[in-house]
Amino acid sequence: MGWLFYTDRRVQTYADEKAEITRLCTSHGDTRKTELVKACKVGSTWYAAARFTNLDGTPVEDTTYVTDADGSITFGAVFLTRYDDGCWGYKDMEESAGPVESRAPLILLALLSELKDPDSYAQDWRQRCRDWAAIPDYEEGDKIRLATPVTLTDGSTCQIVTATHYRRGRQNRRCYRIEETGGLVRLSRASLAGSELLSSAKGAASPVLAEFLAGQGG
Repeated sequence: MGWLFYTDRRVQTYADEKAEITRLCTSHGDTRKTELVKACKVGSTWYAAARFTNLDGTPVEDTTYVTDADGSITFGAVFLTRYDDGCWGYKDMEESAGPVESRAPLILLALLSELKDPDSYAQDWRQRCRDWAAIPDYEEGDKIRLATPVTLTDGSTCQIVTATHYRRGRQNRRCYRIEETGGLVRLSRASLAGSELLSSAKGAASPVLAEFLAGQGG
């Protein structure tokens, strides 16, 4: 399915978006109903858990999902969203269709029904979500080995870095000191996937940043 934009601009706020995601995940047919169980927004992407239930109370039979004890099945859905000239739009995809965006919170994954095929697209998507959630939130002074070297804009690479920060206005921004050169670099969360903590050094100040700045002054 492609993108669908609302040209009437009725969706403008977070609350508007959540209400629309709820509406899209809710339906009542002659034999079955669908209802939203939970929705979470990560960046510009909405992740949803939606439940199928047969109106006559019989268990839902499905080739992808194992029926839950109450006779229903709950599946995951991904809604890519963006604004174009003030108009909100979305592109939706069910988890078994192989969505690329995979940052659904663990609390949402826990609501989903078990899968029958361990090698399905949905199983792969859920694992990528778990892998994303498992990326550590490193603290000031932590020394880290990245799973694979990161190539920088000048063509050089780095793999061992130390977590620090720099100040921009009133905010502290996370950055990392490169072990090989002492330079500072910003790293995306994705580049920290599979990384290893080599040593930990907790502290409110930033000794690595102070060392870097002292070297620059010399």
